Amino acid sequence: MKRTKPKYKQIVDAAVIVIAENGYHQAQVSKIAKEAGVADGTIYLYFKNKEDILISVFREKMEIFVENIKEILKKDLPIAEKLQLVVENHFTVLQEDPHLAIVTQLELRQSNKDLRFQINNVLKEYMVLLDTLLEEGVEKGELSPNLDLRLARQMLFGTMDETITSWVMNEQKFNLIRLAPKVSDMLLHGYKLQ
Repeated sequence: MKRTKPKYKQIVDAAVIVIAENGYHQAQVSKIAKEAGVADGTIYLYFKNKEDILISVFREKMEIFVENIKEILKKDLPIAEKLQLVVENHFTVLQEDPHLAIVTQLELRQSNKDLRFQINNVLKEYMVLLDTLLEEGVEKGELSPNLDLRLARQMLFGTMDETITSWVMNEQKFNLIRLAPKVSDMLLHGYKLQ
């Protein structure tokens, strides 16, 4: 399988850097090949075109988030702690890879309808895992029994997403990971006085 070959990973990692530094539209396949240290033609042994590279980048990198959240869900912890770990994980992965943060927060947003559809398909597994976390919280009585799971998941993902976008747009001038406890606390308790 192509995805397990070292050159595939080299190309994916190179694509993250080239797309982050040049923008998706200016990220020529030849630049990606050069960054990966492979011949231009080698790219086409693994990917159909530049769009396929972008989707593959997103799929490969989303697996990091998915595997991490699966590990968090296995832990025997209160939902508040699991939620904080999910937020911390999301922020940590992107703070540790600023190129990936630029790609996920900016470059994936400029895509055409077909590309957006493929991106949303890649995101589905992550969203299902967020639903699982929230459902567990309701079942354990740690979250409101009236919780609208779909809306709660959108708020959770949307809050993380917007916080990261702000971090990227502000040239990563603040520590994203340090915000994780505040973000998870606000999601759990909202704006009301305690």
